[in-house]
Amino acid sequence: MVEPTPLRKAAAPQFAPLAEGRPRVLIVDDDERNLLALKTVVDEVADTVVASSGEEALRHLLNGEFAVILLDVFMPGLDGYETAQMIRSREQTKRIPIIFLSAVNKESAHLNRGYAMGAVDYVFKPVEPLVLRSKVSVFVDLFAKTREIQHKAEQEQRLLDENLRIQAEKLRAEQALRDAEKRQAAIIESLPIVLFVREFGPDFTTPRIVGGNLARISGFETPPPVEEWHQRLHADDRARVMSGYRSLEYQNGLAIEYRWQCADGAYRHFLEQTMVLADEYGGREVVGTLLDVTERRELESQLVQAQKLDAIGKLTGGIAHDFNNLLAAVLGGIDLIDRRVALAEDQRKILTMTRRAAEQGSDLVRRLLAFSRRQQLQPAPVSVAQLSTAVGDLLNHTLGGLVELDWSIASQPWNVFADEAQLELALMNLVINARDAMPDGGRIEVHARNKVLEAGNEHDLPEGDYVSLTVIDTGSGIAPDDLERVMEPFFTTKEVGKGTGLGLSMVYGFAKQSGGGIRIQSRVGEGTSVELLLPRAASDAAATETASRQRVEPVDTGPGLRVLLIDDHAGVRTTTTALLSDFGHQVAEASDGLEAIAAMSADTHCCDLVITDYAMPSLSGIEVVRRLRELRPDLPAIIITGYADADNIQNRPANVTVLTKPFTPEKLTAAIRRAVPREMEMDQALPSAV
Repeated sequence: MVEPTPLRKAAAPQFAPLAEGRPRVLIVDDDERNLLALKTVVDEVADTVVASSGEEALRHLLNGEFAVILLDVFMPGLDGYETAQMIRSREQTKRIPIIFLSAVNKESAHLNRGYAMGAVDYVFKPVEPLVLRSKVSVFVDLFAKTREIQHKAEQEQRLLDENLRIQAEKLRAEQALRDAEKRQAAIIESLPIVLFVREFGPDFTTPRIVGGNLARISGFETPPPVEEWHQRLHADDRARVMSGYRSLEYQNGLAIEYRWQCADGAYRHFLEQTMVLADEYGGREVVGTLLDVTERRELESQLVQAQKLDAIGKLTGGIAHDFNNLLAAVLGGIDLIDRRVALAEDQRKILTMTRRAAEQGSDLVRRLLAFSRRQQLQPAPVSVAQLSTAVGDLLNHTLGGLVELDWSIASQPWNVFADEAQLELALMNLVINARDAMPDGGRIEVHARNKVLEAGNEHDLPEGDYVSLTVIDTGSGIAPDDLERVMEPFFTTKEVGKGTGLGLSMVYGFAKQSGGGIRIQSRVGEGTSVELLLPRAASDAAATETASRQRVEPVDTGPGLRVLLIDDHAGVRTTTTALLSDFGHQVAEASDGLEAIAAMSADTHCCDLVITDYAMPSLSGIEVVRRLRELRPDLPAIIITGYADADNIQNRPANVTVLTKPFTPEKLTAAIRRAVPREMEMDQALPSAV
């Protein structure tokens, strides 16, 4: 900031300070009679102060100022000449006029000596009163005039000093105002805001920009003509905005938000706030601000999206347990029928179709949990080549003859680090969506590419290595307004009854949970491209098929075990008991934890293994295992849960196997193998049932 140059004060006249009131005359004489006579003569024109010696006169001069000094020449001690010399030698008194009084020495030599000592006149004794009074009056009047001039000079100097001070303060204030205006302009320039003024009236006029950066928020250096401005309003907002403008005829202010097409063709959200101001002559004008609130709207949209995801997550987590219980009972019953009943070929087809429907229900729960980020994913290296084969096999009969699926895989693709089952479901969702966008048939391309992201990338993902899986169709495309909402839960562009609005939402949830992201690009009438970015696996070694894709054959469990089964759901308890019995185990059932604790209290060796449900009334499965292990610390245990959220069972006791519902006979057998020590399998004869 440039400081104003201080003004140099004019040098004030160097006057000795003058006392207020009547002028004073100092009379110095060693003869008291002369002092009285002189005082009587001078009292008519001034106040008098008398001194009988030079020393006394000097003391009086220290205590004030005098218009003139009447000084006797011959006095004992300091005579008049010496006294005059000392008076003239002092800065404070050297300008006081001195009139010598003398009764003798009228010679020129004495007179010259007196004048040399600073005398302005000589008066000889005996003194003529009229002459003395006249001489003194001249100096008294001169003193009074000098004092008046000095007072005026002091007043003028004070006025000048005050004027200089005011001017300096004015300059400082003006400089501070300019600095404040610069700061304000810089702040406004840095904000997504424009200040404008336009004429008031029913005929809208082009606004005049008075502040801000129009080019930054709109791409236009100057406001477009008012007709073009209105044409650039979003079609859905135009009528509302024009109505708001017209309302200024009868109200003094307006705040309205709308979408406006910028120079690059993209729509941005503007908040316009205007006010009508009147001048002293009755004229009116409209002043206002135009604020770009696009980022705020995007944040609000993200917040709403997060709230929806949270709501769906809570809903899904709440129903997952009960739904998985039902599916566990259904699938368990189907497996029992398949094992125990000899079925004709047509009957086995019906049973297989029923099992597939139940398995699809289980898949749906997993998809919902993945979407809500409550799915307990099991990420592992996944081969892109094996992924294409698996998804292709699953979709062969789904796509039909009108749609062709073509995979384009880069040479030496990296392995994906993700849950293979959920990744397959995500790709199936994207491909099926692409098929639905091409009712008359077409071609769907799936591109797999390696991708390295730098810091601050457009995907808003951490820098690193990713695998890009892009599904491209040539279908109807997605409208720009809908493109922002396609990943919202329950939003669908399909006809009523032909879409749930959860497909892309689930893919979005899976991608985020896996540490990746999703990006959609689409043009109406040209098609859609959906890119799924997932982290690269740490190792590029060929990924093997996971257990979920393999057929696990039942394993030999060895000697039968005594199993204490605890589950509050009667259907699940019945089918699980039947499966365990088929495997050669002896099963004792309990409908809740208290019943199981009572059995263990009666006989701590009543069972070799406890299998308990996680969510039960009174006592949870975790608490049941803890209480049972207080009675028998080495008791093997399996907890079966219909929840997929691992946080719910994080605090389980050590050496407890977790089995998720619905489970297959093979997974149940494998869980028993993990839970029961090998030496227990070598026990001989099976004891009687509990």
